[in-house]
Amino acid sequence: MRIREFGALVAALLLVGCNGGGGDTAQGTTGGGTGTPNSGKQLKVGLVFDSGGRGDKSFNDSAYAGLERAQKELGSEIKSIDSKSEKDYETNLTALADQGYDVVIAVGLGQQNALQTVAPKYPDIKFAIVDSVVEQPNVRSLVFSEEQGSFLAGYAAALASKTGKIGFVGGQSIPLIKKFEVGYTAGAKSANPNIQILPAKYTESWDDVSRGKASAKLLFDSGADVVYHAAGRCGLGVIDAAEDAGKFAIGVDSNQDGVKPGRVLTSMIKRVDEAVFQTISDIQNGKFEAGKKSYDLAAKGVGLTDFQYTKDVIGAENLKKLEDISKRIVAGEIVVPSTEADLANFKAPTA
Repeated sequence: MRIREFGALVAALLLVGCNGGGGDTAQGTTGGGTGTPNSGKQLKVGLVFDSGGRGDKSFNDSAYAGLERAQKELGSEIKSIDSKSEKDYETNLTALADQGYDVVIAVGLGQQNALQTVAPKYPDIKFAIVDSVVEQPNVRSLVFSEEQGSFLAGYAAALASKTGKIGFVGGQSIPLIKKFEVGYTAGAKSANPNIQILPAKYTESWDDVSRGKASAKLLFDSGADVVYHAAGRCGLGVIDAAEDAGKFAIGVDSNQDGVKPGRVLTSMIKRVDEAVFQTISDIQNGKFEAGKKSYDLAAKGVGLTDFQYTKDVIGAENLKKLEDISKRIVAGEIVVPSTEADLANFKAPTA
């Protein structure tokens, strides 16, 4: 089978599909239904960006893509608001609620406390939050199995590495981003037990591109030839550093392969866009349910892109390995660790 054919085969399994409607394609929905039928009504939908905002080519942009899709396919009236700092979250969420928006979406775990305060004040408005859990009867929490997608990213990084050294850049050293790092480490060690994973760098920022670039440069200068980032807009700096070094970055959240074609090995996609669109569609169709809704590899909520510019780097044999390991995760044969404690007890799968 030719490499192009392998790429198409892996894309079907790894690349999270671009089609999706309002159906339930995710796992783990909990909570009682609080919706009332809105069929035929064009909803007013507001979205509050996390810091980094639109243009991060990451999860903020992905969320906005879901909002735009609702405008196009559902006729939703949409509005988005940037947040310059964390103190803006509560003000921005409140402003949209006061303006009569039917649905208000908070992007990012940093908005958890703000939404916990705002949502109870507006019981007739439906809210959603990306990457965090707010337990209110009018809130849907959209969470992802980042560790599963990151496992595949680490597996690919170890297969592609020529130096035997790889690295990771995170935005903040918090449990959510640790899921990325832990999954990446487990995947890399599963592909190559002798791979050296350099100590992770954390920018402690989501929007300072220069910090991302400086952090990645330290890893590249230390011998890493693949660096994965989970750092929001900072990650654009990681990709810049990969280009400067003639090495590889792995993108995150959105498809970042085209940011620097040939220098992004692949991207670990989180379908924030699908989760946002599905929530809006459910509300419009009277199918809203509060509680946690989880998007994993089996539900096509996370996955890798199809190595559009790097098929020659990864190679057909390794694409087949990635396909096989994906199937084993979906089947439950491999339980990917999500915490450092789980990682300490993780035994890499045999071939």
